[in-house]
Amino acid sequence: MNDFRPLVLGIDAGGTMTDTLLVDEDGRFAVGKASTTPQNESVGFLESAEDAAGYWDLTSQEAFEQLSVVLYSGTGMLNTLLSRTGRRVGLIVTRGMEDAILMGRGLQAWTDYSYPDRLHAVTHQAPEPLVPRHRIYGVTERIDQFGNVVAPVYEHEAEKAAEELVAQGVEAICVCCMFSYVDDTHERQITEIVQNVLNKRDVEVPIYRSSSVRPVIREQSRLNSVVIEAYAADVSREQLVGVEEATQSQGFRYGVQTVLSYGGLAGIRYPRLHETMISGPVGGILGAKYVGDIIGSDSVIVSDMGGTSFDISAITRGNIPIENEPTLARFKLNLPTISMESIGAGAGTIIKVDPLTKKVSLGPESAGSTPGPVAFDMGGTEPTVCDCDVIMGRLNPDYFLGGKVKLNVEAAKSVFKEKVADPLGVDVYEAAEGMANMLEMDAKESMRQMISARAVDPADYALMAYGGSGPLHMAEYSRGMGFKNILTFPFAAAFSAFGCTTADYLRRYSRSVQLTLPPNADAEHRNSVAEEINRIWEGLQEAATSEMGDEGHAPADVQLEMFAQMRYTGQLEDVEVPLAMQRITADSDLDLVIKEFDELYAAINGAVAQYREAGHSITELGIVAKVEKIKPKLVRETLQGETPLAEAFKGTRSMYYNREWHEAQLWEMDYLKPGNVVAGPAVVEHPATTLVIPAGDRVWVDEWTIVHYEHAEDSSESE
Repeated sequence: MNDFRPLVLGIDAGGTMTDTLLVDEDGRFAVGKASTTPQNESVGFLESAEDAAGYWDLTSQEAFEQLSVVLYSGTGMLNTLLSRTGRRVGLIVTRGMEDAILMGRGLQAWTDYSYPDRLHAVTHQAPEPLVPRHRIYGVTERIDQFGNVVAPVYEHEAEKAAEELVAQGVEAICVCCMFSYVDDTHERQITEIVQNVLNKRDVEVPIYRSSSVRPVIREQSRLNSVVIEAYAADVSREQLVGVEEATQSQGFRYGVQTVLSYGGLAGIRYPRLHETMISGPVGGILGAKYVGDIIGSDSVIVSDMGGTSFDISAITRGNIPIENEPTLARFKLNLPTISMESIGAGAGTIIKVDPLTKKVSLGPESAGSTPGPVAFDMGGTEPTVCDCDVIMGRLNPDYFLGGKVKLNVEAAKSVFKEKVADPLGVDVYEAAEGMANMLEMDAKESMRQMISARAVDPADYALMAYGGSGPLHMAEYSRGMGFKNILTFPFAAAFSAFGCTTADYLRRYSRSVQLTLPPNADAEHRNSVAEEINRIWEGLQEAATSEMGDEGHAPADVQLEMFAQMRYTGQLEDVEVPLAMQRITADSDLDLVIKEFDELYAAINGAVAQYREAGHSITELGIVAKVEKIKPKLVRETLQGETPLAEAFKGTRSMYYNREWHEAQLWEMDYLKPGNVVAGPAVVEHPATTLVIPAGDRVWVDEWTIVHYEHAEDSSESE
């Protein structure tokens, strides 16, 4: 009988693969992997969980019966938006704003377009609206930005709008008044009228108010948020309920948790489920912060390369950046989201060659999990970067997913030769490496742009590379970037799932404000600002305590952290400032708020960018309510010698690198011990991922079993 006692299971359902990380009480990990099954995500979920449990000689039922926490993150809601398969939604807005959905924001209308397509507007198409114009009705009402009632609700208009929406067979109704973030009285009044109409017609249709979904300024993104909650949340919830039922059929005793876009956990019946829209990539950033805290590295660039995309972000001085108005699926949203950037650069990226111009392009299309790359032998007909890795001998055709998938090298080579190498008139191996290098250069350039935009020094940052394809390509996309150190992990493929398991039960509550602190503000003005801050925080704290209590968390267990969205007066972008204080109790507390902002602003943008003379503006106040949960732990082990164990060596394989063939040593990732060093040319293999080390480079394993990558130039400098 084995001695593994499963404690936490984290799942990350990506566009191509579903990754599982199973953690036991002693901090040991098992990584599972299976193809994502978008039509029924519970199928891929169970297959991936079963794969992980198998490494400990457990059945999936034996694992689930012992688990305390199951966390699920994925892209189901995002896919619902992209495929336009959500609910039939009706919308009631302030009269005069009926075309807001159709007009959108200029920024969201051009997002996801390539640079050439942005230049040539003839190719542009506005995103398809989630609510067509004939299901949008205006109601006369107006509360101004100061909370004054300018015009009452015209009740007959609201009643008529509800009657016509019911007649059109809508499945959800949204209500969004222009200044409801200041005072939601009119939204509540319209909701009551609509509910009365529904009751008379004996119709059950949920009603969503923008002031309950996201009570903050920026009406366009607030409108998008409430519409997306109505349109996609319950469709996504059905998938999550299916996942939860699958776990409980295996003996799991609790409810499944899902990851919120700003890094917290919530049950799958959470009333603002649109906050989980990009939960998958968020996990990796949480994991990077968790590992950084353990090893004493508080500034980290994270890079996640999977089969479909390359996601990057930066953690500065332990601060995870929050973007309050992200653009997702071509919608600008009021949705606090861990800030990250993403490009279509994964191993599943499809390679195209224009037959006339011979121009090569990568993606943005991906082969996904179905039909997958040509080498998968599942019906794929388009060459991908993964096929290039197979052709060059960097992937083991007999050990993909631990041998569960046999890669067809000849099929990959034949299609790649026909569609890429021959049209370009070059050798198949040279062409394959060129395509891989293009992917790596795209990834490197995206990191360079982010670093340049943030004005940070790479020498102050560690790079963490993960994802199923991260270790496969990190040697080149990190080369010459000048990072302090470069790290990857034995469980790199499931690192986002690992990050999900480090999250706590967390909620964010916020409200827009218009507060200014000029450089020489008098005592009366400063007192009024302090009183308003306290009033807002008190109201948010009551909401937080109530909602967390409804989910079974005792008030004594709820930890609160206040924050303020601030900017130098006149600027357009905010910085979120976490604050240790619970209330403003003295004038000096206001000075401390300003000091915290100034220091964080300088760390993110550079001290030279500070502009204290303009004064400070607070645009949003909020709190984060947290209840800690069980987390995995990294185990610190004793360093052993540089030479790996004999059983870690798996022989050699020919690998194409830098336009020539090398006899690369093969190593098993799980058999490498702390202190071991592996020099290139080498390939370190794991059932879920592959680490490629070209000649001259090397890796070494530290006491936390974290893998450190050193380029040839870095190694020579350290010696």
